[in-house]
Amino acid sequence: MNHSNKDGKPLAENEEGRPLIKENARQPNTCSTQSEERVSQGLAGVRKAARENKEMKFTALLHHLTADLLRESFYALKRKAAPGVDGVTWQEYETGLEDRLVDLHGRVHRGAYRAQPSRRVYIEKEDGRQRPLGIAALEDKIVQQAVVTILHQIYEEDFLGFSYGFRPGRSQHDALDALSYALLKKKVNYVLDADIKGFFDNLDKTWLIKFVEHRVADPRILRLIQKWLKAGVMEDGKWSETKTGTPQGSVISPTLANVYLHYAFDLWVNAWRKKWAQGAVVVIRYADDTVLGFQHQAEADRFLESLRKRLERFGLELHPEKTRRIEFGRFAEPNRERRGEGKPETFDFLGFTHISGKTAKGTSR
Repeated sequence: MNHSNKDGKPLAENEEGRPLIKENARQPNTCSTQSEERVSQGLAGVRKAARENKEMKFTALLHHLTADLLRESFYALKRKAAPGVDGVTWQEYETGLEDRLVDLHGRVHRGAYRAQPSRRVYIEKEDGRQRPLGIAALEDKIVQQAVVTILHQIYEEDFLGFSYGFRPGRSQHDALDALSYALLKKKVNYVLDADIKGFFDNLDKTWLIKFVEHRVADPRILRLIQKWLKAGVMEDGKWSETKTGTPQGSVISPTLANVYLHYAFDLWVNAWRKKWAQGAVVVIRYADDTVLGFQHQAEADRFLESLRKRLERFGLELHPEKTRRIEFGRFAEPNRERRGEGKPETFDFLGFTHISGKTAKGTSR
């Protein structure tokens, strides 16, 4: 298996029996400017409350969306990103920035802010198919980034340790390290490579809002999210409504996707393995890309059937061709050799092909 941890020290994965990543949600964000410091201090109470009361619904969040936070959100955006339907670039918006932000802040708090449609573009996938992306207008990106910062104060206290995608202080390398550790140190004999078919395009908006409402009860924040979900897309000058999904490529989509999967998948799989599993079960999720390791084949197969039913309830389905249960792990190669079978299958995760076998020194990899 290919490794990504260069210093050889396993990074944390508290849900899989490893120490918690130091970054995780126990400290306010670090600050590099005075305005960032004010933003962090203003949201520290939200984070503390979210940590101490897992049932709390936050009814007053919008006042944390300040002009300072909008400014920090603007400078957090990619400066060379393609413009949305407004045609406004980052550099153009920076001209007269302070006046623009004061106006934007006022519109958001008066309820006069209007979300614009995303501009539909396509990028080619590895298999030759076209993946649709939605490029938001610049002001939508700014406000979305600000709302993401606010929501992170809550959800970084809620999200589970095996969730890695699009979270502060976590990366693809962390997910790969956790997977490497699980395959080398845990009792993993089978791997389930679970691929949700068109997740960002098919998630149910009604369920998404219900999930957000578990923690967010500020109607103004909820209206902002609904505005973005209802804004639709522009393609070749024509507007179209998107009845399901959230535009892949928008600033807020990854956070909303994590919220959706937190309730639809993470909490459920955590409960499933505690209640039903007799052997080891490990989980690594990066956005909608998930790998699970099982000690026993029967439990892997039983879980797969339960997962299909679970996802169906929330308008999702597993990709029939990309979802596989394979024999994989430290003992897969000798076990298959003893049975007269071929080498274990490989699987891909986050751009790395994982191979079950041994190094030249005879150790598992």
